[in-house]
Amino acid sequence: MGQRLDLRTGLSSVISVIITTYNHPEWLEKVLWGFSVQDYTNFELVIADDGSEEETATLIDRFRAETGLRVTHVWHEDRGFRKCEILNKAIIASEGDYLVFTDGDCIPRRDFLRVHHSEAEHGHFLSGGYIKLPLSVSKAITVADILEGRALESAWLISQGAPRNRRVARLSHGPRLARLLDLLTPTSPTWNGHNASAWRDDLIAVNGYDERLGYGGLDRELGERLENAGIRGKQIRHRAHVVHLDHSRGYRDEAILRENIRIRRETRRSGRTRAVVGLDRHLG
Repeated sequence: MGQRLDLRTGLSSVISVIITTYNHPEWLEKVLWGFSVQDYTNFELVIADDGSEEETATLIDRFRAETGLRVTHVWHEDRGFRKCEILNKAIIASEGDYLVFTDGDCIPRRDFLRVHHSEAEHGHFLSGGYIKLPLSVSKAITVADILEGRALESAWLISQGAPRNRRVARLSHGPRLARLLDLLTPTSPTWNGHNASAWRDDLIAVNGYDERLGYGGLDRELGERLENAGIRGKQIRHRAHVVHLDHSRGYRDEAILRENIRIRRETRRSGRTRAVVGLDRHLG
């Protein structure tokens, strides 16, 4: 078995949590408050902001002042969908040896970072999942619901209108059952931008995200290069939980999706490990 991450050994002074966002401060605020009540506390937040307007910066400043948490806001000008580019800039700005990735529409359960910390292992990346909520439930969740833990409880979510399905039921599984289900699930571990983590050195070795990709599968492509490099995915979808807040996706483009599919096929066929247009273009 590989070496597990233990901040007490000096492997890292902090876990870096990278959160993507774009012009949705209402959802981002709920996500940030989810991190304010994590039961694992040795972390920094790095907001990878793909060109949001001033309201997002104001929110981040207020949240930082109210909580005292360490928050870095990495922003670039809005010139269309450039998520891969801002993620690479956020990786460079982060300070941890271990990086956890999620989105600004995904509220974490209070044990989210503890699971990523305890399961981190050299030679692996971690692959988590999400529970998607209807828009009505997404809007109904308040900061108080997050701080008091209700927003990540299956019974409460169902009472607010969430569907009774297997994904929502995951939130009620105990740790032993959740671990067993992660071992037994037929679903292959993939790099999921809403819930994934890896060692910083591994991400730098594969040159981060490939900035040629637009919306649709850009996260998976990074995981495929990690696998090509011998960094194997490890399933934690039943243990590390986030609830996904609903919203529209006006940036979806069929031509870009087709190009992303072509790039991903090429990555798998060639065994490529490094991004063609990656984070090295932002170094130095």
